[in-house]
Amino acid sequence: MTRPRPLVPRGDPADTVKVVGEFGVIGRVLAQAGTARAAQVGPGDDAAVLRAPDRRVVATTDVLVEGRHFRRDWSSAEDIGHKAAAANLADVAAMGGVATALLVGLACPPTTQTAWLEGVAAGLAAECAPLGAAVVGGDLVAAAADSDSVVLSVTALGDLAGRPPVLRSGARPGDVVALAGRLGWSACGLAVLRRGFSSPIAVVAAHRRPTPPYAAGPGAAEAGATAMCDVSDGLLADLGHIATGSGVVVDLERAAVERACLEPAGPLQQVGSALGVDPMAWVLTGGEDHALVATFPARAALPVGWTPVGRVRKGRTAGVQVDGEPAPDVVRAIGAEGAGHVHFG
Repeated sequence: MTRPRPLVPRGDPADTVKVVGEFGVIGRVLAQAGTARAAQVGPGDDAAVLRAPDRRVVATTDVLVEGRHFRRDWSSAEDIGHKAAAANLADVAAMGGVATALLVGLACPPTTQTAWLEGVAAGLAAECAPLGAAVVGGDLVAAAADSDSVVLSVTALGDLAGRPPVLRSGARPGDVVALAGRLGWSACGLAVLRRGFSSPIAVVAAHRRPTPPYAAGPGAAEAGATAMCDVSDGLLADLGHIATGSGVVVDLERAAVERACLEPAGPLQQVGSALGVDPMAWVLTGGEDHALVATFPARAALPVGWTPVGRVRKGRTAGVQVDGEPAPDVVRAIGAEGAGHVHFG
């Protein structure tokens, strides 16, 4: 005869995944999940069922590993949930779509507090709610016996609402390069945290909870954007994907980027001055703000929230430039370590 698991109150040190059990934890987590507008069958069965009136589904996945993408001593559980959702929801927006649902896979040590997992679930739900999306399923497994780290895998699904997807490969010479959202804030916040500080709180909060301009993605698609991506690894690096995919040169205007991203005497300048760092290093190479960058036909009216920052032109070699200077030269000039984040780099 199997003995029932003991009831442990929330907040008790013994309130762990090992004690509460897989299905007890899943029940608590799903209580935080919210409801997806597109869900016909939600959590609880072998799979969810979503309505897809467009008959196409946008799909994207990100994996977040403790110690590399987040630290529990730097961010609350809710922060981590927000960040995990944002990384995926921004990818859907960058295709011109609107997110409909998330699937979440989680590997954690048996000693993980269930209250912490509920916090992650609450953060995921809060980030999804304004879009009408929610977590509709996933999986919970024990981490390797010798691992104390949490691994979080999130898959986002989205809807194009009848629009063609906006790819990275559509930029054409003469197009305008435009930006929606802010850049450099997350990288600046990370620099602050790495030095053991927690202020300015605005940049630290930006690192903990990015604020992607979700509506700007569908808006750009409606306005005829020719190419688009989210800035997760750095503006120079991510524009490099558009340049390579489209076979063009993307030439940024530094003054325009500064006007779009650096407030006069703002927190990036303050921290940069204190640390001896050119804030443009964070703007051009810092990741995880999940701003959107796109190209538009020269005569197109830019949608609300989009700011022009450069031009697309022909070139013998596809790549990114700033005021006509190749990106590697610009990176060296501003003292950055590289054009952006590269796994295994």
